[in-house]
Amino acid sequence: MAALETGSFAGAPIDLADGYIHLSTAAQLTETVDKHFAGQSDLWVAAVDLSALGEAIKWEESRGGALFPHIYAPLPLSAVVAYSPLERDENNTVRLPVTG
Repeated sequence: MAALETGSFAGAPIDLADGYIHLSTAAQLTETVDKHFAGQSDLWVAAVDLSALGEAIKWEESRGGALFPHIYAPLPLSAVVAYSPLERDENNTVRLPVTG
């Protein structure tokens, strides 16, 4: 995987096309997964320390007028504080990865 070799994630095809890496907050995550990744398997969820990204992070209006975090640079893997395969709880809400 290129990200492991370079120490950063340049983005998925949609990110590369749009010029930034799309992120969602914890509150936005389930809706984002349902809207953009329905029916896909082998998905992973990552928790990112936005404070580590400095000016590369911009909060921009998107779906329904909500603000979403967008990264205008490669995502350094050092900013990923937790990750796990995508799982859902009994309410079908996407579980957040646990740090530690």
